[in-house]
Amino acid sequence: MCDFPSPAIHRHERIIALPHLGASTREAEENSAAMVVDQLRDYLEHGNVVNAVNFPAVAMERESAWRVAIANANVPNMLGQISTTMAKAGLNIHNMVNKSKGDVAYTLVDVDSAVDARVLADLTAIDGVLAVRYLPLG
Repeated sequence: MCDFPSPAIHRHERIIALPHLGASTREAEENSAAMVVDQLRDYLEHGNVVNAVNFPAVAMERESAWRVAIANANVPNMLGQISTTMAKAGLNIHNMVNKSKGDVAYTLVDVDSAVDARVLADLTAIDGVLAVRYLPLG
């Protein structure tokens, strides 16, 4: 874990970048630590991102046991390619949210059934997709 990630460790599969906190009192440090844990857990379990400095803030209540989180370039037709890939696989999109910040966008998609590894590979192969995470419950 690192709260000041450098380009050398960017996208490293064994590195988790955490928000940097400037807490100055014991109580602030404890509250900040609890906040980081809650936000990290929410990200790992549900893909929600809050309080990010250089990444879109995206949070969506779960409406399905099957969720896909996609980080991608903020370019035209990205959502169209994502939804078309899911539709071709027979997946029904139950709910979806997409936010962007500068050149980066982040999309959370809840679908009505399990997502096959091949679909995840097809999503990853879309030009401009930076990362795909499958977040099923259970």
